[in-house]
Amino acid sequence: MKRKLLCSLIAGLGLVAGGAAQAAIPGGVVKIGVMSDMSGPYADLAGQGSVLAARMAVEDYLKATKSKLKVDIVSADHQNKPDVGSSIARKWYDSEGVQAIFDVPTSSVALAVNDVTKEKNKVMVNSGAGSSDLTGKACTPNTVHWTYDTWMLAHGTGSAVVKNGGDTWFFLTADYAFGQALERDTSEVVKAAGGKVLGSVKVPMGTSDFSSFLLQAQGSKAKIIGLANAGADTTNSIKQAAEFGIVAGGQKLAGLLVFITDVHGLGLKTAQGLQLTETFYWDHDDGTRAWSKRFAAANGGKYPTMVHAGVYAGLLHYLKAVDAIQDDTDGAKVVAEMKKLPTDDPLFGKGMIRVDGRKIHPAYLFEVKKPSESKGPWDYYKLQQTIPADKAFRPLNEGGCPLVKS
Repeated sequence: MKRKLLCSLIAGLGLVAGGAAQAAIPGGVVKIGVMSDMSGPYADLAGQGSVLAARMAVEDYLKATKSKLKVDIVSADHQNKPDVGSSIARKWYDSEGVQAIFDVPTSSVALAVNDVTKEKNKVMVNSGAGSSDLTGKACTPNTVHWTYDTWMLAHGTGSAVVKNGGDTWFFLTADYAFGQALERDTSEVVKAAGGKVLGSVKVPMGTSDFSSFLLQAQGSKAKIIGLANAGADTTNSIKQAAEFGIVAGGQKLAGLLVFITDVHGLGLKTAQGLQLTETFYWDHDDGTRAWSKRFAAANGGKYPTMVHAGVYAGLLHYLKAVDAIQDDTDGAKVVAEMKKLPTDDPLFGKGMIRVDGRKIHPAYLFEVKKPSESKGPWDYYKLQQTIPADKAFRPLNEGGCPLVKS
């Protein structure tokens, strides 16, 4: 009788444990939100391509692992407005069952969503925003910064340009958190290398006419005009600089954040010679080529940016962590598991997530090919330097993240 009772209790505990595990994923469905710029200057480098990358991640994860997870993806346009992003995040978290938000380009929006995510104890895996503050003074136990950041860009492109003689700078800076952080981080690199910053001008996001800003940069006589902007703002400033004859006049442009979609839009004739730093390039190896060709086939022939790659790889790792603990409701717990598990995917290779939420992997300094060097569509980069994972991002003890114990 006692034996039967003990067996019944054990069975009952098993049922309770199983029920608790199931309840930890509400309705048995893991719900993901992809928040991006769907219609503005960053739509090409993120946008619907990020939604596609997320769907590919779910499909590939379930196929590879035979996992029984059910995953639902929703998406929204934050319009590059922090208040809109915060509102979407609250609605998703409070009433629509979303447990994790991915992508979130535009640093001012990302920092706002970062705060809401911590308050609600959910998860943000950021691929699109650049501000290194996300793993610095604004770090939380709920956010992972996956793809790139302003420190990486500054120390990749910025230091390479200074080494090549570009020791006086003037910045055209996007007037929001990302641009300000990128100017700050690059200025530190320039000054540390013995260079000088001669000035800067703040440019509103979405500006179509750069003439007055470019004239200020031209008048500074700086050797390098640093473009601390992104997306359409970068391509428009480069095109108009060419029209003004700035490069022909002896000054050089340093695109501090240039995506392959920008190069495609500019064309190699205009973009040739630009140096840029990325953490992903479609033609890097067999794994990146195979995935990128699948992506392009489903994306109207457009190849993926590093933002799209980051959404894919970040979601793969998130699902791995949720599967391991069978819980997606406690965001800090999920992120802790993501940090505990080593990262390994076909796009960024092996790596890890630090205590400050910074995903660590190599970065690559590229130069844009001349038209005569390109072998076909989207064959745009030649590798100049590989920056090892342990050197690509800011040292852990220098960011001011409160999660880092001194």
